[in-house]
Amino acid sequence: MNKFCIASALLLAACGVSDEDGFTGNVGTDGGGGGGGGGGGSSEFTDAAPPEVCSKMDILFVIDDSGSMAEEQGNLGQNFPQFINVLDEYMAADGLLDYRIAVTTTGRDLDYVIDPSQGLPIPIPIPPLPMSESGDNGVMRQECGMTNRWIDRTDGNVSSTFSCVANVGTGGPSLEMPLYTTQLALGDRISDGTNAGFLREDALLAVVILTDEDDCSRTDNNFTIGNDQCGTNNADYLPPSDTINFLDTLTGSRGRWATAVIAGPSACTSSFGEASHAANLQQFVSETGENAVFSSICDGDLSTALGEAVATFDAACRTLEPIE
Repeated sequence: MNKFCIASALLLAACGVSDEDGFTGNVGTDGGGGGGGGGGGSSEFTDAAPPEVCSKMDILFVIDDSGSMAEEQGNLGQNFPQFINVLDEYMAADGLLDYRIAVTTTGRDLDYVIDPSQGLPIPIPIPPLPMSESGDNGVMRQECGMTNRWIDRTDGNVSSTFSCVANVGTGGPSLEMPLYTTQLALGDRISDGTNAGFLREDALLAVVILTDEDDCSRTDNNFTIGNDQCGTNNADYLPPSDTINFLDTLTGSRGRWATAVIAGPSACTSSFGEASHAANLQQFVSETGENAVFSSICDGDLSTALGEAVATFDAACRTLEPIE
């Protein structure tokens, strides 16, 4: 899960950072998710760039709140100030970048049954286990003294407030659905007024997904699953293209949104614990293309992944397509 780096010498000079600060020049090297490492750029800092095209950025963090995520959430809060420092020094065409940041989770309200014998070659005499779980359903969290469901650049103590609200706990649903809850947060919860006001038409939309499981997005309820849960090309689950199409339609074009996924490039173990192979999320990044990056959660430190995220968002800002 991680290293931290900047995409351009403009950002490097503004922040006054060096390798001693823990930043590296390797962008998008972990995880093998397509998108060619996304908009993260090359492995070396470039010459100073002109002011960026976009002046606003709306950033949504979708954080796994299942039982295995305590260490990851803590590390996210620990490394987030570096992420904010870069945004604070980011020079847009008309001044400093006007950013806002919101947090939701990977879970939704759900009733289902786990049948341990499903998918096994012989029946196992273990009774099915009914499950009833509650999630945020895409609601952006408003805690830690926040006046809105998002944190604005002009709010005081941006880093500490985010570190507080990003500690979403570990009592959420065990079926992680970050792609679908992204749609709920930016679709249904905008329409019903819960998250109204977050999206700005003239801003780059950026989505950061943090999970140690694969995406298991589905819209139905009262279903039965086996030991395999979800998988690629499983007709019961939403394909990654569904969320890509949603974001394309929401923003008006592929060039007006970007994403950074921090998950398992394979089944792996780190100081955070175990992570599953996030094949569906890798497919999401691959099909999104240029403005997407997949970073590994298996490094055991989120600094690199956050650096790859901000580098991807930087590149997307510099090539932001105009509103049609």
